[in-house]
Amino acid sequence: MSNPKEFVLYSGGAAGTESEFGAIAEEFGVQEVNYSFEGHQIERTRGMRVLTDNELQNKDVSLTYVSKLMNRNYTRAPIFRKVLQSICWQVDSGHEVFIVGAILDDGTVKGGTGWGAEFAKICNKPLYVFSQDRDAWFKWEKDQWLECGKPVIATKEFTATGTRFLEENGKKAIRELFQRSFK
Repeated sequence: MSNPKEFVLYSGGAAGTESEFGAIAEEFGVQEVNYSFEGHQIERTRGMRVLTDNELQNKDVSLTYVSKLMNRNYTRAPIFRKVLQSICWQVDSGHEVFIVGAILDDGTVKGGTGWGAEFAKICNKPLYVFSQDRDAWFKWEKDQWLECGKPVIATKEFTATGTRFLEENGKKAIRELFQRSFK
C-alpha cells in the first residue's frame, strides 16, 4: 500500500480538472504544488508556487513550433505564452502525467491541455488521458493511444492537468484513480 503523504501532485490549480485533482489530492493527504505566475487566475492556492519571469523564460517555447506540432494556430498573447511555459514546469516536475480531456483524430489532445500531452510525449514520460467523450483511459504507447483499463499513480511525483470543462465521468475517473492508487 502506497503512503499518499509521500506523493506530490504537480499541477496548475486552474478551474476544472486541475482543481478537482488538487481537491482530491488534499483529501487523500497527497502534497500539492500548483505552478502559477503573476496575473494568472487559479482556483487552488494550496502549494501555490509563483514562477518568476526568469523561471518562465527558462521554459519558453516557440509558438510556431507548438502550432505546427498541434495542427492548430495559437495566439501570440503574452499570457498564453506564460500558460504554455507553466505547463512545461508542471510536466517537467512529474514522472508521469495524467490528463482529463478529449483525444482528437490527429492524436493530439483538445485545447491548451494538448500542449501538456505533447510535451509529455517529447519528454518520454508515461502519459495517460481519460477521454470524457469515450469514457475510458488511454495510454500513449510509442506513437498511438491505446485503451489501458484503469491506471494507478505509480510514481511519487506526478503531474495532472486537463480540461476546464470537467464532466461527471471525468470527476469519477479522477476519484477512482486516487482510490486505486492509495487503497
